[in-house]
Amino acid sequence: MPALYVMIPAALLLVGVAIYIFFWAVDSGQYDDLDGAAHSVLFDDHDPNHLAATDEADAPQQSPTDSPRA
Repeated sequence: MPALYVMIPAALLLVGVAIYIFFWAVDSGQYDDLDGAAHSVLFDDHDPNHLAATDEADAPQQSPTDSPRA
């Protein structure tokens, strides 16, 4: 019986710490991109023909010869 006086507060403290760590992880963005790591294994980041591989695919490509003339 005296062991319960120690184990119940210890268990409640452990649950409280686990809940705090979970909410900290959610607030810090740990669960924002769940598919990114899975896709990074499948797709080559340096392939310019793959539109999902880089964020630069959304930006228009401009070569030095396309510069506007003043």
